[in-house]
Amino acid sequence: MPKGRAVPGHYLIASDFDQTLSFNDSGIVLSELIGASNFREKVSGLSAIHLVQQGAELAYLLRHDPEFRCVRREHLIEAGKQVRLKQDIKRFVECLDAGVEGYQFSFYVISAAPRAVVQSALDGVVPADHIYGAECQYDAASGEICAITRVPAGYGKVAILEELAMQNQVSPDRLIYVGDGSSDLHVMLHVNSGDGFTIAVSEAKHITRIAQRTVVSDNALSVLVPVLEEVVGWGAVRIRQLFASHGLILQEWDKARTDWVTLRECPEAGVVR
Repeated sequence: MPKGRAVPGHYLIASDFDQTLSFNDSGIVLSELIGASNFREKVSGLSAIHLVQQGAELAYLLRHDPEFRCVRREHLIEAGKQVRLKQDIKRFVECLDAGVEGYQFSFYVISAAPRAVVQSALDGVVPADHIYGAECQYDAASGEICAITRVPAGYGKVAILEELAMQNQVSPDRLIYVGDGSSDLHVMLHVNSGDGFTIAVSEAKHITRIAQRTVVSDNALSVLVPVLEEVVGWGAVRIRQLFASHGLILQEWDKARTDWVTLRECPEAGVVR
């Protein structure tokens, strides 16, 4: 989607959850809740051997790690309540629902975290049927998680986004995806290939190289800035006016391009003067 293209119509916006709409990983919150140890180390170990798709580590641990055998649905719900969310998510969703001058937005959350966690965290903010996460089955007698039936990680996010695009009758060039990490790479590449629009909310190099725009903020409303600029085609003055109409001031809006450069000595090469 070239910069400044203003094509009115229906757009689908999908967002990751962990560290995109929240500040912390729901797996860390859950592990602390049940007293499980070394969560980060376990995730790193699974990533190192590529046993599961990146983002699906928690789902794997819920089924295969002895420390997570105690997890029941109520633990997932409580973990969701303890997740620290970014500011103004509810207002962000309300702005998208309202749309702007010929533009309609449908918002969905696609996360590899357990769906029960995400639904609990976003209760009253995002409708439950607009949230996609790891689907758990529970033993009727013990309540233990006995199966993981679907995990939206890696290409799994692409599959769900395609389903949603078909349901909403949205063409590939009207897909917008917001994410922060390696589990979002597949879906961002997919959206870019269809001339859609991708936004990173992290400065991690592997994601900013792929995303068309990067926004760093502790407020979820910040994502509206590149959407209004790149998709709707608004200028800075009009964007500031929209925020002002919601009682908000864009206090700081700094645009910067970061070049990540590493230099080292090359002993084999001759010195050029």
